[in-house]
Amino acid sequence: MKIKTRIENLRLRHTFTISRSSEDVVPVVMVEVEHEGITGTGESSPSRYYGETAETVRSALESLEGWLATAHPFERQTVLEEALPRLSGLRGALCALDLALHDWAGRKLGAPLHRLLGLSPDRLPLTSFTIGIDTIETMVAKLNEAKDMPLIKIKLGTPHDVEIVRALRRESQAVFRVDANCAWSAREAIEKSHELKALGVELIEQPLPPDQLEAMEEVHAKSALPVFADESSVTPLDVPGLRGRFHGINVKLVKCGGIEPALRMIHLARTFGMKIMIGCMIESSVACTAAAQIGPLVDHLDIDGPLLITNDPYRGVEYLGGRLKLPPGPGLGVEKRTSR
Repeated sequence: MKIKTRIENLRLRHTFTISRSSEDVVPVVMVEVEHEGITGTGESSPSRYYGETAETVRSALESLEGWLATAHPFERQTVLEEALPRLSGLRGALCALDLALHDWAGRKLGAPLHRLLGLSPDRLPLTSFTIGIDTIETMVAKLNEAKDMPLIKIKLGTPHDVEIVRALRRESQAVFRVDANCAWSAREAIEKSHELKALGVELIEQPLPPDQLEAMEEVHAKSALPVFADESSVTPLDVPGLRGRFHGINVKLVKCGGIEPALRMIHLARTFGMKIMIGCMIESSVACTAAAQIGPLVDHLDIDGPLLITNDPYRGVEYLGGRLKLPPGPGLGVEKRTSR
């Protein structure tokens, strides 16, 4: 099996700001694995928050070249298990390899990934569309650009969070979700949950930093809205400790290491009676289409990466308002764009 990597710089339509950072351009790592004349494609959108960059992920993947030369892509479980320590534990790198191997298998067998997993695209939930932190006027303008989206995720973590949501509610009857990205205290989360519920907010994502799990027990008990873990929900090992602290988890392929660990997280969360969302980073249609392929397994989707960028290098999942349409092709079903 041969491997090739490259870095693509994804340009955002608007500066994307959350409680701890802002971005205009996001570098992602594209991976291709080739065997028997068939090529599988994967992607990683590394985050410095988790100790990864595009350069470290690409370097780690390229270090596998000699080892992968004797590996077979159908032996995916063994390859991925043995790859993680060779990748120095970089789960973003593992994600790119995982997606490429799943894509290769589907192309080899001539079937879309969701079919190989026994899933029906008719059961895909609607996806939300994300509005980053900005001035209230600019956030209203972004909302008006997304009038066809029935679900809106609003990034919060400012001194004016409730005012932001109130202003957006005056402009839209869409279902709102909010994401504080670790910016609140337990008291803030509980107090704001009641105000946000009155404004038609459906759920709150990651109100507290991930090291405050004990405080999340109080939030879980007193919040007027369901709370979902994101930064606290990284790998399957995290899921058992979230029971009684969150009502649900947000699974992201690049955080956990790809489709294989994502499936484990989904089944674990179901065992503990938790709800599940699949989310994304700023990603192209490769990673977002991969996430959508397993979307029929979950309750909520936040897979909007291709809508947030201007130079998607691939075609994949299509957006019909908030409804996702999976591509018909084998594997992930993505295709390179000839022009951008």
